[in-house]
Amino acid sequence: MHELAITQSVVDAVCEKAAGRTVHSVRVQVGALTAVVADSMQFCFELVTEGTVAHGARLDIDHSPGSAQCRECGTTFSLTDLVLLCPCGSADVEVTSGRELRILSMEVS
Repeated sequence: MHELAITQSVVDAVCEKAAGRTVHSVRVQVGALTAVVADSMQFCFELVTEGTVAHGARLDIDHSPGSAQCRECGTTFSLTDLVLLCPCGSADVEVTSGRELRILSMEVS
């Protein structure tokens, strides 16, 4: 369950930036190709915020779809998993989105 370590890192960064202020919400972007399960991340968020300035905060997760472009035929196509094959059959593709995992914003007071 790598979501626990990822979520702990998010909470650590948020608490550091909050500098003692209360965190009300955190918004993260999670790409479809990161293999992060959103429900697991939500569960872990509640656990790791316990006793921090982010305790009781809401976690909002924005999902970004996976996409790639074929270097052979130039086609841009959607990716739903890590099978990196163009519809033309080529495996010479460049992933253009879906690997994002970042904190977008946080609300503090």
